[in-house]
Formats: sequence, structure tokens, C-alpha cells
Amino acid sequence: MDKLKSVLSGEEARTQDRTQNRTVLETVNEASTLGWTTRLKGFVACFVLGAACTILGVCMLFLPRVGVTLFIVFYTFGNICALGSTMFLLGPLKQLKKMCDKTRVLATTIMITCLVLTLCAAFWWKNFGLALLFCILQILSFTWYSLSYIPCVREAILKMVAKCF
Repeated sequence: MDKLKSVLSGEEARTQDRTQNRTVLETVNEASTLGWTTRLKGFVACFVLGAACTILGVCMLFLPRVGVTLFIVFYTFGNICALGSTMFLLGPLKQLKKMCDKTRVLATTIMITCLVLTLCAAFWWKNFGLALLFCILQILSFTWYSLSYIPCVREAILKMVAKCF
């Protein structure tokens, strides 16, 4: 009966027009909607996995010969999981827009570049000193990126550092 009403009133044609005018990203975003409890569970699971990988990576650092390599892999994977966990809360499209916001774009670029360079230094260039340097830069850039979500904190840190020097 509802279908007959929509056809007779012309609502079906308007619905089809709206469906055809949507972009691909809007379609994907609508298709991937999750309930709030599912989003929260996904966030917690991904964040805990990221934290566990990071802690496991730090523990692996002290193993002879393979410790640095395992640290780099686990630490980088942990950061990727932690970053991906926020996509459960906001949704992928909204998270990517927030990451590319003018206040975060530099930190995001440095963070992703350091993630890639860490893996390149470890596996392609076989330079573990450089890989550890990139891990440190990952920590700093991820921290700076995370602080951008707390209002006025980054400005306060910059003022504090300026007073010290």
C-alpha cells in the first residue's frame, strides 16, 4: 500500500532523482552506517589492538638481532590501528575531512610520511638508526595531531616553549 501511495503522489520519482544525483562517496558513506554501540565496540577493539601492538613492539625492542625490526613493525601497525580506531567514531569520510583540516594537515602529512619512511628505512634501506629516528618522529607527530582535537592546547604548548627559549 505504501508503494502505491508513493507512486501516485510522485514521491518515488523524487527518491530516484535523489539517488541518482548522489556522489560515490555519499553512497559509500550511507552504506557503511553503523549503530552507535557497534561504532563504540569497533573503536575500542581497534584502539586496544593498536595499544597492544605498541606495547608488544616496545617489549620486542630488547630481543637480540630481530628486536628492532619487530619493534618497528609492531609500533607502526599499532599507530595505524590507533589512527583507524577514530574512523569508527566519526566515520571514514568525516575523519578524512578532519585529518585534512587546515589545523591538522601538516601534522597528518608528517605522521603518514613518518609511518611510510619508518617501514622503508627498516625493510628497504636496512638502516635501523634511521628507522628509530622515524619512530620518534611518529611519536611526536601523532602526539601533535592528537593534541589538535583539544581546544587551545597546542597554542598553550607553543607559548610555553616560546617562553623557555
